[in-house]
Amino acid sequence: MSTTLRYWAGARAAAGVASEQTSAQTLAEALLLARSVRDDRFAKVLEVCSFVVDGDPVGSRDHASVRLVDGGLVDVLPPFAGG
Repeated sequence: MSTTLRYWAGARAAAGVASEQTSAQTLAEALLLARSVRDDRFAKVLEVCSFVVDGDPVGSRDHASVRLVDGGLVDVLPPFAGG
């Protein structure tokens, strides 16, 4: 099983990559794996990010309850500034 994590803006800068593959079964597991290979800066960015899984915003749902599917896509979206 493989799901793509796609990082945007500050999340991309903190991750050091635009995207990566994960074999995680849940969003919580995917984020834990991604944090385990990066520094605290990345973890702090993730704390303020929103997540969209296969086009569906996660919102306040428990990340452990959000199942990932083979070929799926998780967008990692930090807060955006602009106007």
